[in-house]
Parts: sequence; structure tokens; C-alpha cells
Amino acid sequence: MENIDTSQNKSLADLFKEAFWFVAHTFFAVLVLAAVVLGIALTHPDQDAMQPKLLCTALAFFVPFIVGFCIAKYQQNSIARYVWISGLLTFSVVCVWVLDLPTGPGLCDRCGLVERLYRTFFIINGNSGLMGGDGILIGSWVPLSMISYAFGAKYGLNDK
Repeated sequence: MENIDTSQNKSLADLFKEAFWFVAHTFFAVLVLAAVVLGIALTHPDQDAMQPKLLCTALAFFVPFIVGFCIAKYQQNSIARYVWISGLLTFSVVCVWVLDLPTGPGLCDRCGLVERLYRTFFIINGNSGLMGGDGILIGSWVPLSMISYAFGAKYGLNDK
């Protein structure tokens, strides 16, 4: 009786299994994004070009959505629909990290807090220069892939 969570009548083993699947689905979403980025990188796009970044942004949404849908359709694991929480937490942690980064000439020198976040994560050309220019990858595409994976999983589940 000690291993039962009285709030939802789940044993410790059930909670551990749910936690494992939550981490596994989060990993799947990030792995799918890594495959998308690798696929784009293999074409050797121009680092400053806007079109490959826009294409990767669209693919960072649609490919994890489709993969999440297919995995949920096949596996019917309801935990997959909660991966958006990982995306939100990742975005929050990266936001705190960016706000703590030092600024200087060429690095969003006189930017306010909101402008620093906006330029780091959402401006494709002329970003803040913080995070070595990888703000869109770490702060936008990773959370986007997790959130879209969760949406795809939600639509892939056979809920009644």
C-alpha cells in the first residue's frame, strides 16, 4: 500500500514508466529536429541566407508533428501529448540564459530585455549576436519541435 499514489491510484512503477516515456518522447522530438537540421546542413546553405532558415523553421514544426502523430498512432502512449511541457521549460531556461549573457558592441549593446529575447530567438537576419548566432536553433527550433511533436501526438491518439 505504500507504493500507491493516492491522488491517481498509480504505483511508483507506473509513475516511473510515465516519467521514462516523457523523457523518451522529448528525446525523440529533439532527435527529429537534429535530423532536420542535419538534412538542411548537408545542402551547404549560406550561413546568412534567410530561405534555409525559414525552410528549417517550417520543417522544425511539420516533421516533428508528423513523427509525433505516427508514433502516437502506432504506440498509443498518452504521455507523448505532454512533451510541450519540455518545450516550454526549455524555452524558459534558454530565455534566462540569454538575459544573463553579457552584451557589448555588436551584441545587442543597448537592447532592453524583451528586445534582446526577440532579436535572439525570432529575428532571422540581423539577430542580437548573442549565443554565437545560435539563438534561433536553441531557443526557437528546439521548443518548437517539442511543441509540434506534442500536437501531432495529440491528434494521433485514439481518445474517446
